[in-house]
Amino acid sequence: MKLANIASLDPEIISTGRKGLKGASAADKSMWHEMQSDWESFFVEANQAVEALDIRIQPNQKFDGDTITGEFTSYRETDKFIQTKARIGQEFFRKAVLSAYSYRCCITDLAVPKLLVASHIIPWRDDRKNRLNPSNGLSLSMLHDKAFDIGMITISKEMTVRVSKKHFVKNDDFYRSALLIYDGKPISLPEKFGPNPDFLKHHRQHIFEH
Repeated sequence: MKLANIASLDPEIISTGRKGLKGASAADKSMWHEMQSDWESFFVEANQAVEALDIRIQPNQKFDGDTITGEFTSYRETDKFIQTKARIGQEFFRKAVLSAYSYRCCITDLAVPKLLVASHIIPWRDDRKNRLNPSNGLSLSMLHDKAFDIGMITISKEMTVRVSKKHFVKNDDFYRSALLIYDGKPISLPEKFGPNPDFLKHHRQHIFEH
């Protein structure tokens, strides 16, 4: 019932015609606002709450090439705190994004988690506020994550794949079968944390190679 109360605050749920329950408290609303305004701090506090309950969660070995990975060595406690905070946030972001897409690539439907990346729509370095916002993520295969990151592919406002032909070389069968074949095809949308249209617009305007 508590989750259903919180669901009443989620615009993505409300937009589908569902309403949740009407018992959301002031604390629920405060929590929701805190989460939406600072995903990084919220993930860290959530992790601390889980640890306090002594629930063991195995951290991911790898996140993606756009962020810090692995364990950290630091000679200053402030550096160690910042790096640990980043690692926790990255782990939660990956889990949130990939689980939203049922651990499948939203372009190819690849279902091998070890080959999937929680790919940022607006790059990590460009938007601190939304770097851990799951709606700033797409579940992509490693190849398509890299292609998206460098602007070889993007997602249209109709949620279909657009493939740049800038690098296409005649008789490049791999490019054709791995990328070009998906041009114009719709992506698989998640049940939660759908890609933010404004973030996708930013990618089309500033990263995609027309």
